[in-house]
Amino acid sequence: MALIFCLIACEKKSLPPQGKSEGSSVPKVVVEKEKVEKEQPLPPEVKIKLKKDGKDSYSWELTGSDVDQILKVNEKLRKQLGGEQTR
Repeated sequence: MALIFCLIACEKKSLPPQGKSEGSSVPKVVVEKEKVEKEQPLPPEVKIKLKKDGKDSYSWELTGSDVDQILKVNEKLRKQLGGEQTR
């Protein structure tokens, strides 16, 4: 009988009081995960060896792993510098 009385007394202590709100006695903690944004991969690297001759005209050598990117850089250089590409 004493064992039943002890169990009932322990259960009442573990329950929160009905009159108090649970939020006031225990601070609420919110954990937010940091969003990791995936960065766009960099375009393939194109190396440019730019040369200027005595007539103020430019020429260049392009090297890289992506042919399409090399062609884009070549067109951009032609428009901006108006020179000829050496191979």
